Amino acid sequence: MKANDQEQIIRMLEQYANGTLSGEDAVRFQSWLAEVSPAEFHAALDQCQDLPAPLGAYPAMSDAFREALERKLDAATLAALPAPTGGRKRHLLVRVAAAAAVLIGIGTGIYYLWRPAGSPGKQLVTAAAVADQAPGGNRALLTLADGSTIVLDSARDGLLAQQGATQVIKLKNGQLSYKGAASNTLTYNTISTPRGGQYQIALADGTVVWLNAASSLRFPSHFGGSSREVELTGEGYFEVAPMANQPFRVKAGNTTVDVLGTHFNINAYTDEQTQTTTLVEGAVRCRQGNSDVVLKPGQQAQVNNEALRLVKMADLEQVLAWKNGYFQFDGTPLPQLIRQIARWYDLEVQYEGQPPAREFSGKISRTAYLSGVMKALQLSDVHCRLEGKRLIILP
Repeated sequence: MKANDQEQIIRMLEQYANGTLSGEDAVRFQSWLAEVSPAEFHAALDQCQDLPAPLGAYPAMSDAFREALERKLDAATLAALPAPTGGRKRHLLVRVAAAAAVLIGIGTGIYYLWRPAGSPGKQLVTAAAVADQAPGGNRALLTLADGSTIVLDSARDGLLAQQGATQVIKLKNGQLSYKGAASNTLTYNTISTPRGGQYQIALADGTVVWLNAASSLRFPSHFGGSSREVELTGEGYFEVAPMANQPFRVKAGNTTVDVLGTHFNINAYTDEQTQTTTLVEGAVRCRQGNSDVVLKPGQQAQVNNEALRLVKMADLEQVLAWKNGYFQFDGTPLPQLIRQIARWYDLEVQYEGQPPAREFSGKISRTAYLSGVMKALQLSDVHCRLEGKRLIILP
């Protein structure tokens, strides 16, 4: 089979991933695999459109075929790795496009954790070794001013509630929207996402807020007075509607963020050591106690142990990764990485002994099943097991 028979190659890769490749095509596929270069192999995987996400649809592989396929994956991935820069050793979390779907049957968006050179060879983990769990999704609970609640992910599209002159509407795209005229009485609502949930809301002034997992936003059904004030727990990304005569204010933990019209992210999880406010566009002032700092786009304010610190060049891609559908790590310690995963997959975490002193870099899709994430950890010699909803990290 010629390496340039691209359409046939892509068709056979997709058939293999769907468990329908057999007979003469299976022989041709193995022959192509033995001859193709890593670059050609990687390019073919990038063009596949029909790789399934569920487990269990993959035929058994012979040991020889599995080893050959793994070698191609290794070579294709290592070719994309940046050159070493010295300093601390980090475990690289590297995407292999859809390649892992073919190798270990965990669908698209799967990544590898790579160890430094000289570490023991990685071991394949079978699908049966990990109880699978779907990733998080759009789930939230809305609590109205009268104490009544609405489960937003199961609520029908359309009008959900009427609060004075304000209508609470669930749009067809799932977004929660507040529309209507202001009144003399302020009524407060709270939207809360569970662990494994996220949600988007358009406030009455046109401000749009994205909430990450295990987060909440308390806000008025309409904004009156001289300022617009909301309260955040957890993490949220804000695109604030500009109103020069009515500044927008976010209270998050011990920090207050004052804005006129801007885009920014606040991470205020109580189980994180540092609370951060990161500016994408516009300008904000962060206040903590008697200290304050004005941010420019690309800058970040950090609050740690009641101290306010300015970071002049924040990694915006990493900060906004959750909003854009993936996890991104850059020298991230294992416990911090695990906390992010636990919130999204709704897991309880238990360490048996001290957490391994390791750092990780790279990306993981938030659409990946838990089995894929655990395989990536195990392939990097992070020993873990799942017992129900409890993720146990071993020494």
